[in-house]
Amino acid sequence: MDNSLNIETRENKMGTQPINRLIISMSVPIIISMIVQALYNIVDSIFVAKISEDALTALSLAFPIQNLMIALGAGLGVGVNACLSKALGSKNFSSVNRIAMQGLLLAFFNFIIFFIFGLFGAKSFIASQTDIIEIVEYGADYLRICSIFSFGLFFQITFDRLLQATGKSFYSMISQGTGAITNIVLDPILIFGLFGAPALGVKGAAIATVIGQILGACVGLYFNLKKNKEILFHLNNLKPDFSIIKNILSIGIPSFLMVSILSITTVALNKILIGLNVTAVAVFGAYFKLQSFVLMPVYGLNSGVVPIIAYNYGAKNPDRIRKTYNLAILYAFIILLSGFATFQLIPEKLLLLFNASPEMLVIGVPALRTISLCFLVSGFCIVSMSVFQALGKATYSLMCAVVRQLAFLIPCAYVLSKFGRLELIWFSFVIAEGGSVAMSYIFLKKIRKSVNF
Repeated sequence: MDNSLNIETRENKMGTQPINRLIISMSVPIIISMIVQALYNIVDSIFVAKISEDALTALSLAFPIQNLMIALGAGLGVGVNACLSKALGSKNFSSVNRIAMQGLLLAFFNFIIFFIFGLFGAKSFIASQTDIIEIVEYGADYLRICSIFSFGLFFQITFDRLLQATGKSFYSMISQGTGAITNIVLDPILIFGLFGAPALGVKGAAIATVIGQILGACVGLYFNLKKNKEILFHLNNLKPDFSIIKNILSIGIPSFLMVSILSITTVALNKILIGLNVTAVAVFGAYFKLQSFVLMPVYGLNSGVVPIIAYNYGAKNPDRIRKTYNLAILYAFIILLSGFATFQLIPEKLLLLFNASPEMLVIGVPALRTISLCFLVSGFCIVSMSVFQALGKATYSLMCAVVRQLAFLIPCAYVLSKFGRLELIWFSFVIAEGGSVAMSYIFLKKIRKSVNF
């Protein structure tokens, strides 16, 4: 079957298949892979917590840089995804191959940035947040390895986005699942020295992580070369094409900044929390790992929705955009309501996954119950932001994130910390989510008028 016929089949699916079935077929594989990815992220912390609470705190302090790497890879991945899907929808097939290769070129540049950081900046970053020597050493060891070998992370994200953009979410699920399972299996072996392996402690957790990412990238490369017939990979397309790069960045940078703001927020909140109680930093880190099980499925839903909306935007079909958005909101609410119920009913059991001490439980139970109130409305914000990205209005997403994280969350947390009561700080998340809802509503109302969906 020739390439043009495959593309036409792909168009028919995106432009004509019933929306509900299309969302499910596009999103469920990504949701499964995102859940596995969330497990990927939490397993390191669960096993490292068995070493000591200081080791868990070290991973919490390293999290902002890990999040920054993911933000950069995923943000530019969103740009590649949206540009490629729009090109398919508007039948501009000559651009598809060039967009894919420029995405891979950007992934390589991302790796170079964090390779340099890993060599020269990892320890300084951890030391800037605490002067506890053991925490600094744990955090520096973990972060250095994850940064120097980050090429696996960046190429895995890019290869997965290419598969998702052309409707092959099933294969991206396999590549992500392969990396995650590899990490899960290797974590206890390398951390505790099982089956004759050396006991590497926190370093073992980092090594397991990067091996999983590299293997996932290899699987993603294989599926793109063998199964992704909509894209032809030619090395001569690696020459920088600044018009395409500009388009990718115009969508991807706001998305990157939106996610990377979390890194700034986390550093600031860690500073606020560590001034009151070091254990609170461990609680905060545990919360972020746990909430990923709730939010990752919603982000997976959005990853399936973005190419559908972008495709139909290119095909000038606003009715399908509207139906996609409405169903995505419904599914996101169901997912988040389930997460809210879990955090409210069994917070102790969730924290005990991290070998929580009595003090960690005292601090953590009200923290989880309070912050999870955000889940009741965050689905609206998350889905609306993905619509902004798909329709080329990623700056709206960025503005919502800035309002939530920088205009509300950090200032509120700082003010509430002055009362000297940790439980008050957690309410800053709820206040910030309210600001994000208001901004999302304003921008959504504006964009619906211009796109008429």
